[in-house]
Amino acid sequence: MQTENIQLSAPFDMPMIGVPDFSDCPLFDIVDFGAQQGRDDLAKAANNQAIAHAIEAANAQGGGTVIVPAGTWLCGKIHLKSYVNLHVAQGATLLFSALPTDYLPAVLTSWEGMECYNYSPLIYALACEHVAISGKGTLLAQMDVWTPWGARPNAHMEALAGLYHQAAKYEPVEQRQMVFDGAHLRPHFIQFNRCKHVLVENIQIENSPFWVLHPFLCRDVVIRKVSVRAHGHNNDGVDPEMTQNMLIEDCIFDQGDDAIALKAGRNQDGWRLNVPSKNIVIRRCHIKCAHHLVAIGSELSAGIENVLIQDCQFDGQTDYQDAGNLLYIKTNERCGGVIKHIYMQNIRAQKLGGAALVIETDVLYQWRELVPTYERRLTIIEQIYLDTIQAQQAEHLCRIEGQQEAPVQQITLSNINMSTKAEAVVNRHVERFILQ
Repeated sequence: MQTENIQLSAPFDMPMIGVPDFSDCPLFDIVDFGAQQGRDDLAKAANNQAIAHAIEAANAQGGGTVIVPAGTWLCGKIHLKSYVNLHVAQGATLLFSALPTDYLPAVLTSWEGMECYNYSPLIYALACEHVAISGKGTLLAQMDVWTPWGARPNAHMEALAGLYHQAAKYEPVEQRQMVFDGAHLRPHFIQFNRCKHVLVENIQIENSPFWVLHPFLCRDVVIRKVSVRAHGHNNDGVDPEMTQNMLIEDCIFDQGDDAIALKAGRNQDGWRLNVPSKNIVIRRCHIKCAHHLVAIGSELSAGIENVLIQDCQFDGQTDYQDAGNLLYIKTNERCGGVIKHIYMQNIRAQKLGGAALVIETDVLYQWRELVPTYERRLTIIEQIYLDTIQAQQAEHLCRIEGQQEAPVQQITLSNINMSTKAEAVVNRHVERFILQ
């Protein structure tokens, strides 16, 4: 099995990224393992077994590509193994079950920056290396159950508060069991958890219970030529969390939330794991619809640094969804962490409801009233650079709400060309701000 080594140019020291190359590996067609087309329980059971056995065979071979051929294949959870490429061929659809029981038993995962045991992601890899998802086919989630769960009734909020208290008290992750009546913590579509050398290429993804692509505590990750369309609740496109050495390129995003949201753990869990998201390049992506092109936070407690966003297009506001900002950094007094060395270059946008850059330091959403502040730690935000930004219209050019005790520092905006509806720059508690 070969490795593709990718060297990137960035305004910081960017390590080489190594991802798997399966071009010389044997093929394992799921039909040969008993897969069946159809939408009944018999087909689903056959496909679950066939996919799992094909993955085991490819792993045992020391490297292999599991082929999902043209057709529609109903299945439950898929658990990947090292040295395996799940290849969904053009004309193929992996149709994921809408039954929550098909994603049990619970696995080690996370929810909004806190580790726990919850429903398995639809596609899940734990502690794998040299693992891939590829092909020009489609991964499709059925939303019959997940959409109602997104309403977040009282029982869900109480469960979420309970998880927050467990994490804040550093209770062992094994005790954070979140699969019980009413909790309804929706699973990720795809989570790579503690993996190395990860490639996701060409695939089309439609719908998602929760975050779509979630590399968590990973190293050396490439996501390229992927198309994501998901307009459910919390449907970010890609959420790198405590992940290092990553490239996102030539992707298309059509999201109900943020296109790309950089994360680094929530509060005590971020401090406990203490792995910053670092060395991330995002380039040549087309964002058809999203709240923000790139959001940072609010789960950022382990820190986020060395990020380059360049040569992207953001279509902006649509008839059915507002578009916010090109770069949105959000935190609060509970997060801590350091955000630094963030670069955005050569971005084209149409109509924005926000600004090129917005930084807010008092964003707590439901947490403000739901749970208390266990420990107060302010976030250090510094060295943010935007250059060559064009937008037809925006509310502001830049809006920064810093904190008096920890002012935002070293912000440079160059060659910003956009028409603003209100005051161009609205800043509080900012030091060394340059607009040129």
